[in-house]
Amino acid sequence: MIAVVDAGPLIASANTADPAHQRSVDALSRTDLQLVIPALVVAEATYAVGVQLGPRGEASFLRGLESFDIEAPDSSDWGRIGALVEQYGNLRLGGTDASVIALAERIDARTVITLDRRHFTVVRPRHCDSFELLPE
Repeated sequence: MIAVVDAGPLIASANTADPAHQRSVDALSRTDLQLVIPALVVAEATYAVGVQLGPRGEASFLRGLESFDIEAPDSSDWGRIGALVEQYGNLRLGGTDASVIALAERIDARTVITLDRRHFTVVRPRHCDSFELLPE
């Protein structure tokens, strides 16, 4: 099963002081999931980890990404990302979360690993009724 990864669990997994650290590590360690991380998520998470943990923590985080499948938006994703940001403007969805949804739609992933219940329970993806969100 394919799961698209949002920034929150990546940030929490890098920071042992984060309250969601263990739940995030557990979700990201599941062997029954093929994890795919949107490139925009990597940028957001890298910035946050650098702010929280400094250059050494950021470098360690970046080295840890080598075992993940990182997926850049393709040319068809940008229109969908823009449409989602506009459609959910009152929710302040933002481009990074919209890139998670666009990628999930493109690769037919129905599972999202996120700590962001606010956005991912409201948005209705094109390819399924709703996302399965992990960690629970």
